[in-house]
Amino acid sequence: MSGPQAAGDAPPIPISGLQHAVYCMRQAALIHVERLWQENRFTAEGNVQHAVVDKGGRRHIRGVRRVHSLPLASVRMNLSGIADLVEFTTSADGAEVATPVEFKRGKPKLHRADEVQLCAQALCLEEMTGCRVEQGALFYATARRRVVVPIDADLRDLTEATAAELAAIVASGATPPPTEKTSRCRACSLTDLCRADTFGRQVGAWRDRMITRILDESAP
Repeated sequence: MSGPQAAGDAPPIPISGLQHAVYCMRQAALIHVERLWQENRFTAEGNVQHAVVDKGGRRHIRGVRRVHSLPLASVRMNLSGIADLVEFTTSADGAEVATPVEFKRGKPKLHRADEVQLCAQALCLEEMTGCRVEQGALFYATARRRVVVPIDADLRDLTEATAAELAAIVASGATPPPTEKTSRCRACSLTDLCRADTFGRQVGAWRDRMITRILDESAP
């Protein structure tokens, strides 16, 4: 496990890490603090999905400039990443409007992990371009559905709070305990690694208790 890190020396946190953090902060720490990763069917399908998207390049279609694999960064939030797609249009008053589009496998979720990742891209775009991003979109491959996501105050606050919490965890080098939302463990690629770590700590605690008992019993 990594040790504590000074805030000024901290490398940028991947934007995708915020999605992990909303889903499960322990999962985010296992990936971004302990550098653990394990593929499962869901992550493999996601990799295939992004292999198609992440070819880069620009296209103009009906007044829309579409930029694939656009690098993003925020100095203020210490984030960096790549947007699958950003669509640039011009408003009626001549201002440039940016709309990030994130491609996902599966279908829309009950939690807001995907939305927070998208909002982080929007915040980076605002910092980089100086224009306000009012909305983004999530395209789900299985459902073949594009969902428009308003980048409103509530989502911005959730994204900022998640980024700050994850940054604090990365800086501390401490991995949180397992989530109480155990229903999410079924789809997590790190379930085995997470449980192994938990089991190891349980065994360590049992060992310490046994040693203490033996020492107490053998005391004169």
